[in-house]
Amino acid sequence: MIKKLVLFAGVLAPLCIPVMALGMAGPVGQTAAGVPFWMCVPFAGLLLSIAVLPLFRPFWWEHHRPWVVALWSLLFLIPFGWMMGADAAVEIVLECVVNDYLSFIVLLFGLFCVSGNITLEGDLAGSPRVNVVLLLFGTLLSSWVGTTGASMLMVRPMIKMNAWRRRRRHIMVFFIFLISNIGGCLTPIGDPPLLMGFARGVPFFWSLRLFPLFMFNTAVLLFVFYRVDMRNYRRDIAEGRKPDISKPGTEIHIRGLHNLVFLVMIVGAVILSGTLPTLPAFQDEAGQALGLPVFGEVTLTYPAIIEMALILLAALLSFRTTNESVRKENHFTWGAIQEVAVLFIGIFITMQPALMLLKTYGASLGLTTPFQMFWATGALSSFLDNTPTYLVFLTTAAAEHLPGGILTSLGQVPVQMLMAISCGAVFMGANTYIGNAPNFMVKAISDENGIRMPSFFGYLVWSLVFLVPVFLLDSLIFFL
Repeated sequence: MIKKLVLFAGVLAPLCIPVMALGMAGPVGQTAAGVPFWMCVPFAGLLLSIAVLPLFRPFWWEHHRPWVVALWSLLFLIPFGWMMGADAAVEIVLECVVNDYLSFIVLLFGLFCVSGNITLEGDLAGSPRVNVVLLLFGTLLSSWVGTTGASMLMVRPMIKMNAWRRRRRHIMVFFIFLISNIGGCLTPIGDPPLLMGFARGVPFFWSLRLFPLFMFNTAVLLFVFYRVDMRNYRRDIAEGRKPDISKPGTEIHIRGLHNLVFLVMIVGAVILSGTLPTLPAFQDEAGQALGLPVFGEVTLTYPAIIEMALILLAALLSFRTTNESVRKENHFTWGAIQEVAVLFIGIFITMQPALMLLKTYGASLGLTTPFQMFWATGALSSFLDNTPTYLVFLTTAAAEHLPGGILTSLGQVPVQMLMAISCGAVFMGANTYIGNAPNFMVKAISDENGIRMPSFFGYLVWSLVFLVPVFLLDSLIFFL
């Protein structure tokens, strides 16, 4: 218990970064669009619940998770509705649910279903060299099918190949670092912030300029991983553990391979969601995306409807065309997606005050250099949704009217600034389990398959030890 309390105290500070960063923008009590700073407390409370309760009351947390999420959501919504009116509270909930959460969870659901219908069979056993090759392949894949798509596609083969090993948590932690985050920086398909940048005029292949940073981070982390994995591999072998290889040689078979068609279908739907709103046929006179009115100013856009319909169709076809034995082989259950769906609905709702404050005070934070932009965007993207964080700082950089750079619909943004904002949003989503969509999903699937993943705080320690030094090198080499 004492050890847990010490760990709790040692890593509590990073949870306060978003509120502290925003609070420094103005005097205590100042509001953004009528929202006081103290309304960020439910968001911080939900993060602390996710971090603390699984440590001290794991069984209680497992059975009462939805009620905890509902409690913190109400602790934000009731004061907000009392101050701003019931209509405003309903509108803000519907805005984040309809325009953000719905497409987010449908995408996760679709990829979860399709990837669950693909299984890898054979005699390839998890060793340091094999694991490095798989991590490198998945990291390269992330930019072309998205970090979520690559994570869902690679997580079960990685777990299966290392099932014979006792020490496996480090494998999945580095999996999150590389495949679920850093690998998504090379194209707009890789991560939602870059897709939003593309929708605002950033050229599609511009992000290939980030290739030197991608290679540097990948090489450093894979080198460190190999050293850590080799040490743990030797300890497993010394304890008499051996992979279950029935025949000599290496034989690999993929069942459910036709599901790659449905994966491409989902990737196509994501690309459409970023391109259709820019077409005149999907815009009104003011240039806003057309859609179905829901409540007040909230609209479910036609591009979002098309995206979700294609994703759900891909999931349905995947289940209809794949033998159930494949899912049994993958130990497929609905537990992981249910956990993510419950937790993130609360996160999306309670983080609204922090996003409002960021939009109001982001331009007044005095961020004028790529170094500052990299760390500010990254720190906030570690705890908030990295897409609106990226857009706020992209808008801020464009408002500086600096000469040269990339011409976007928001204005001209210097290349180094755009690189810093993009890397901060994509890379530092790896700092916490909630920093990027696939992080928590990989954790949940790993837990389901018997891998004791680090707690919320424990994962923070891993990121502080292994990721932050790499990001410091990034900022010194590329952004000074």
